[in-house]
Parts: sequence; structure tokens; C-alpha cells
Amino acid sequence: MADPTPSGESLLFLTDEQLRKGIEAMFFAYRGFTADPDRILETMDYGRAHHRAVHFIHRSPGTTVSNLLAILGVTKQSLNRVLRTLVDDGLVEARVGRKDKRERNLYLTAKGQELERELSDAQRARMRAAYRAAGPQAVAGFRTVLEAMMDPDQRRQYQGLKESGA
Repeated sequence: MADPTPSGESLLFLTDEQLRKGIEAMFFAYRGFTADPDRILETMDYGRAHHRAVHFIHRSPGTTVSNLLAILGVTKQSLNRVLRTLVDDGLVEARVGRKDKRERNLYLTAKGQELERELSDAQRARMRAAYRAAGPQAVAGFRTVLEAMMDPDQRRQYQGLKESGA
């Protein structure tokens, strides 16, 4: 028999109702998680695609457009539109690659770093409060659940980010 949850329910035999509640919780949690950055981005006429690009450029300074495409899983056309706006607005700098002149390495400018910090601070505050309320075991379990939900390619990309320490 599997270990019971705090409410005494077995994890081996999840009902459709329990799964539905988890799915709905994910939807509402995501809305909350993105609400603060959305309000900040709205004042700049940016959306979540801009946020994701800024986040991952910050995580891996010098990342290539190809790498960012792979991480974000968006079309080249979509990413180019987002990057063009970020470059034109002075948030991202695209430098020619040192080894391969066809590559473009992406870096946040000081203005881009300021935006990234503002967006991340809002999300970190929400995560910190939730983690404190849930406790260390729940935090570890939550991360395990999230990683288990990832497709194998996504998990590899995620592991690569964790290992890079960026």
C-alpha cells in the first residue's frame, strides 16, 4: 500500500475527482503565478513570450537564438518578433558569435536586467510565500511532481539548466 497523503488518501489509487482537483489547482496557480508579471508587462505592451525570453536569456547569458528556440518550443517567426521588440527597446543585445559568425548570442542589457529582476522578484515573492506555507516536504514533492510531468526532452533541458547553475 502506498503512503497515505496527510488527508489519509492513498497515492496509488487516485480518483478522477482527485486528478480533476489537481488539474484545476494547476490552472489557478498558473494564473496567480503569472498575474504579477502580466501586470508589469502590460504597461510595456509585452506579453508572456517576452517574459520567457528575458528569463532564459538571463539564466544563460550568451545563449544562441537556436538554443532559445529549443527551450521555448516556439516557432522561429514568433521568437524573432519577440526578440526584435526586445532589441529595439534596448532590453536585449544580440552579438555575433565568436566561433560561428552566423550565430547570434543574446545578452540582457542593464535595462533588460532591471526588467528581469522586477518580474522575477514578483514571482519569487509568491513562490517563497507558498513554499513557506507548504513546508519543505511539500516543496520537494511539488518539484518531483513537476519533473515527472515533463516530457523526456523537456526534463533534459530542465536538468541542463539546473546543472549549469546559471
